[in-house]
Order: sequence, then structure tokens, then C-alpha cells
Amino acid sequence: MNHTKPILLYNTLKREKQVFVPQDPERVTLYVCGPTVYSYAHIGNARPAVIFDLLYSLLSTRYPKVIYARNITDVDDKINAAAAEQNVPIDVISKRYTDIYHEDMSALGVGSPSVEPRATDHIPQMIDMIQRLIESGHAYETDGHVLFAVESFAEYGALSGRDVKEMIAGARVEVADFKRHPGDFVLWKPSVDPQPGWDSPWGWGRPGWHLECSVMSEFHLGETIDIHGGGQDLVFPHHENEIAQSVCAHGGKTFARYWMHNGFVTVNRSKMSKSLGNTLVIHELLEDTKGEVLRYLLLSAHYRQPLDWSEEALVRAQRTLDRIYGVLRDANDRFGPFEAAENPSEKFMSTLLDDINTPEALAELNNEARRLANAEDEASARIAAGDFLAASALIGLFQQDPSAWLAGDTEGLDDTLIDQLIEERNKARRQKDFARADEIRDQLQDMGISLEDVADGTRWRRSGN
Repeated sequence: MNHTKPILLYNTLKREKQVFVPQDPERVTLYVCGPTVYSYAHIGNARPAVIFDLLYSLLSTRYPKVIYARNITDVDDKINAAAAEQNVPIDVISKRYTDIYHEDMSALGVGSPSVEPRATDHIPQMIDMIQRLIESGHAYETDGHVLFAVESFAEYGALSGRDVKEMIAGARVEVADFKRHPGDFVLWKPSVDPQPGWDSPWGWGRPGWHLECSVMSEFHLGETIDIHGGGQDLVFPHHENEIAQSVCAHGGKTFARYWMHNGFVTVNRSKMSKSLGNTLVIHELLEDTKGEVLRYLLLSAHYRQPLDWSEEALVRAQRTLDRIYGVLRDANDRFGPFEAAENPSEKFMSTLLDDINTPEALAELNNEARRLANAEDEASARIAAGDFLAASALIGLFQQDPSAWLAGDTEGLDDTLIDQLIEERNKARRQKDFARADEIRDQLQDMGISLEDVADGTRWRRSGN
């Protein structure tokens, strides 16, 4: 592997790509905000899980120890509301949807993080951080609540670029008469039955949402971490508030050195919303679509850019996977089995090292598959296959048995149709319309048909035969 090229990451805080340099190369730390387990995860929730799963894999190729923490928020007003609506205990809701989340993410090829802390397991640590913030003058108790005083932190708004005067605007910002400043946010709030609660110096209550991640990050990764990630929607107020309370609780120390955020997922150019009825639930999508197809589509756009979901895009992803699995099956039949190279090719790695450029990575993966398809002898096939398998393992694709993936795909195809397409391809080649010729070849590969150009024409066969 090329160890000389640095990892470049876009730092939201600095608003530029920067060379990633960990504070300790023997222990790299990554924290990503996980799900609030009150309902099914939708495709927007799946995007950061897939992206940061890939980042974790990438970092692990460079550093001997990478600790990846992705939390479970299992105490939240949304969970309380879901439990009340379904008339079940709160922990029934959180366990049900935690289990479903794990099942869905596994189907997408998302591995387990190093640690997966749950908010309810860290209540004593949360109380401790609140006490530190009160003692240092950054928090205050009022009307049964403990609030963070945003005006006590001069750098508040640096991540989001917001002015303190605009702090009312963000999601989950509570406006109440007992606040000294409208932007002050809740660290602790009182609880009444059947809401979950714990004893504290400020009475029976529960933690605020923002506090939870700061505490779990501190407990498992330390006061200063290398990378903090999450969706773009978390920049304000959640991550802004995390910075404020963590820096102040740690005596001014930097909380996270690099901040990374993935873009939104839209559906047919429209924002997902319950009112539009276009929310795409992962659990439902998996009923009709293979998880690997969903993963491929989620990686098809650069993580910082919006990803537009459409049936057409889904079909294209399915066809691409079918075509490449067809290449793998055909190559296995001719020369296999193959072994992955020790490391992915330098060209492939360069795409991921440049701020996780997955569109370019997938393009190179397609190129490597094409080289495998066009290999004329076993030696060249093994080189091409080795590069492809190493790259696909890193990006989390093409790990299934090709024959199993394509089982039954070519049954019932009419020989006449195949011959017609081959003749059309040959005509395109004679006219030097090579783009059309390649398109037809890809179409046939999607159907599970392998072509071999020989001196007297073109031979074809069904892959696996």
C-alpha cells in the first residue's frame, strides 16, 4: 500500500480539507452520533452509518488502533412519546428499535463500532459533568432545570457560523421564561411518571439530549478526540452545544479536532418528510431490495453532497451490482478461485484518501472489474481480481458468492434476443461506435451473458455454464 499519501478530510469547523494528523498515531479516536431508538431508521439515518463505517475501515488501514464509538440514545422525549402512544414501557421501545437498527445496519454491510455506549448507562457521569459546569460558572439551576449559559462561552457558534442572537432558530431548542438567554440549552430536566428519571442534586429528572454525547465521548475516548462525525442536520444545535459544554467542562481543552458531516438524502429532489409521505424506511426497503444495493447507492454520491434517491437510481445500482457479480462469476468459472491482493491498488486508495471520494472509488472499482472481464489469460486475471477483491473488501461491497447472488438470473432468456443484441453490438463496433458497443456488452452482462470476441465472430454463454 502507498503509505506516503496523507488522508485528507474536510473539517466543518475550519471549512476546508485538511491533512488528518491524529494526536496519538497509536490510538485514533472517532465518535459518531448514533440513533435515537424510538422508531425505524430511515435512509437518511443510514447514510452516516455507512459513511463512517467506511472511514473506520480506512483509518484502520493506517493506524494500529482506532477506537470508534457510536452511541445509542435510549432516553429522549421522542422515546417517551412513542411508549405513551403504544402503551408499553419505555425500555420496550428502546430495545425493540435498537435490535431492528442493528439488524438493518448489518444488512447494509455496516460493521459494529469498537464501543456502542448507551445513554442510560452513563447517568452518574452526566451528573458529574453538570456539576463541573455549574461550579465553573457555565451552567445554572432554575425552576427544576439545569441550563448551559451560552453567553459564558465566547466561541459559541463557531461550528455553525451562527450568531448567538440567532440561537432560537435550531431544532430542539427550547424557549422558556426561566432561561437567562433564549439560546441556553437544557443539561437536566425534571421527570414525572411515566417518564424515566434518576435522582440528582437537582431532583428527580433526566439528562438533556446534547449532554449525553459529550459524556459518552469523554468516558470512552477521552477529553479531546480526533474526529467527531454525524449528519449535516446535527451541526446546530447538537454539535454546537456539544462543543460548548465539553470545552467548558474540560477547562478549555479542544473537544474534537476534526468535524465531519454528511449531506442530506432527498427523494426525487424533495426533502424527506412525514407530510409528503416520502420517508424511506430501511426496514421496508430491505423487503424488496438487497442491502448491498442500498449500500452501493448510499456510496454513489460524495458524502458531503446531497444524495437524491429515486427508483431509477436504485435500478442503476442493482444493474451495476448484477453486472459486476456476473464478471466475478465468469472469471471464477474460467480461472478461479481468486485471492485478494494484500492491499488495494494505489489508484483506488487515492480516491478514498482524498476526503472519502466514493464516486471516484466506485468508478475505479468498475474499471478494475472491466480489466478482469477483459483479461485474456489467467495471470492477468489474477492480478485484476486481486486488485478488485482488495478494493471491494475495503469499501464493503462484492463480498457475496457471485453464483448465489445471480442464481436464476439468466433463466428464460431467449437465445434470439441475445443474438440480436450481439449483432447490434458487432454493427456498432464496425461503425466505431465503441460507447454503444460497451453499453450492449454491459447490458448482456447484466443479464448474466458472457461474451468472448474471437477471430470468426463473437461467442456467448450463460455465466456459470
